[in-house]
Amino acid sequence: MADIKYYDVILKPVITEKSMDGYADKKYTFLVHPEANKSQIKEAVEKMFEGAKVESVNTMNLDGKKKRRGMTVGRTAKTKKAIVKLTADSKDIWKKYDYHALGIENEPYLDTDFSKTFYLTDTGRRWDGYKVSVRDKIPQFQDEWTAKGLTFHSTDDVIEALRQSRIPQNLMVTVHPQRWNPVGPVWCKELILQNAKNLVKRVLISGK
Repeated sequence: MADIKYYDVILKPVITEKSMDGYADKKYTFLVHPEANKSQIKEAVEKMFEGAKVESVNTMNLDGKKKRRGMTVGRTAKTKKAIVKLTADSKDIWKKYDYHALGIENEPYLDTDFSKTFYLTDTGRRWDGYKVSVRDKIPQFQDEWTAKGLTFHSTDDVIEALRQSRIPQNLMVTVHPQRWNPVGPVWCKELILQNAKNLVKRVLISGK
């Protein structure tokens, strides 16, 4: 076992749309030291975040990405991620601690003032996907935007609204690049998977 001090184990939190989905289940994702094991990660979380009690730790090793510079092709360094699940009676980390202190300058969902910023996302392969989205939406302002006519189904609808200057100047857009492939096997696979997800989401939402 590598001799790693607990304060060197956690390199930085990973805050993405996917990782934020785990917050409701008290799951947090971190980029960790490549040689840190699960016991060391558990110790680091509990020592760095007072009141945090770790129930389980899952890790994944990620190969470096290909990178080209001129005629030379190399890879970035390998990384390691840890998904840490806290116990039910544990304190939520980001309700007690400021993630800015860990080197994150801005987290769009948490730092954006949506009373002044309109939000568009292609969740569900449509621009009005908030209707089937479990998390990727801003419910406290969605009714207000809908009342103003700021709901768009297709990309053509969005383009037309831009031409008519109906889109607010302060705009935040979330897109999923894998859904914008040319029509082919990758596009068809994404279409089938997304339609299946939408069906499950509708069932979950209707059951609430």
